[in-house]
Amino acid sequence: MAGNLSESLVKTRPVRSPHHTATVSAMIRGGFNSKPGEITQAHEGILFLDELPEFSRQVIETLRQPLEDEKIIVSRSGGTYEFPAKFILIGAMKI
Repeated sequence: MAGNLSESLVKTRPVRSPHHTATVSAMIRGGFNSKPGEITQAHEGILFLDELPEFSRQVIETLRQPLEDEKIIVSRSGGTYEFPAKFILIGAMKI
């Protein structure tokens, strides 16, 4: 998981490219098992959104706060979880 490896062991940075049908839940995760979503898995790397206009508005809006804060806070009935989210966002589309 992001942040759990020694910097000396990391040879490449993560590049995540979720499908344009990805949901808000897939992007942030959290919940019962508190698993990281696409945003956290892109920590210290790149989150690449191909066909950017095809992503739901809700997913795009979900990216704003983690981009500003470099972390994501997920509150669920089981508790509140904080995940790292320092990433470069790249979007692409056909014109």
